[in-house]
Amino acid sequence: MIGGACILVVEDDAAINRVICSYLGKADAMCTAAFSGTEGLMHLAGGEDFHLVITDLMLPGASGEEVLAAARAAAVPVVVLSARAAVADRVDLLRLGADDYLVKPFDLEELLARCEAVLRRSAGFGRAGGIRGAGAGQEVDVAPLRFGAWELDETARAFTAAGMPVRLTRTEFEIVRTLMAAPRRVHTKRALSIAAGGDAAALEDKTVATHIGNIRAKLRATGTDDYVETVWGVGFKLRDDS
Repeated sequence: MIGGACILVVEDDAAINRVICSYLGKADAMCTAAFSGTEGLMHLAGGEDFHLVITDLMLPGASGEEVLAAARAAAVPVVVLSARAAVADRVDLLRLGADDYLVKPFDLEELLARCEAVLRRSAGFGRAGGIRGAGAGQEVDVAPLRFGAWELDETARAFTAAGMPVRLTRTEFEIVRTLMAAPRRVHTKRALSIAAGGDAAALEDKTVATHIGNIRAKLRATGTDDYVETVWGVGFKLRDDS
């Protein structure tokens, strides 16, 4: 879901920077590491085509806020990393243009999920890891996702199972889309919550489980309600034999 994305990681802690680049690289993202705010600004000003910037706030040289401003000026979405946990700090950064915010220490799976969600909302990046249009804001149709007897059309916001149209809520649609985009991955409830478009704290585990139950109920008439498997104590995935 982030395969092919060019991501600038601005983090002065070399160990954290290396871990982030390695983890996102395993998801086929192409990461460029910068170890100061000044180095991050140089990359942004150097004509490189980034789809996403991940930046710390407390940086040597130029500040994280300056990196954020430069990225926004270049129409590149930004995920901010910071030890500042106060709600006021988060609100200020979102108002400055940050697309998402993650408090240190953070979970790498949550970082990946938030990056995927930000890229999915970006006009310049498509689901399959490609540019969605020749110019900013220009979109082209995205090929439907298919899994077994399921087909999900992101452009038309339509979902069919065994040839039958299934009406899903926005949250249900995003959960199904996330499962279909990486069917072999075990998706935690936290990751599915983020993918559904909200902060991880906004949807409790039992709420995600309720949405999964509703999806299964809607699929019962199509005979495909068993496509979604529960991985107890972890989350959900699509079954291997579909």
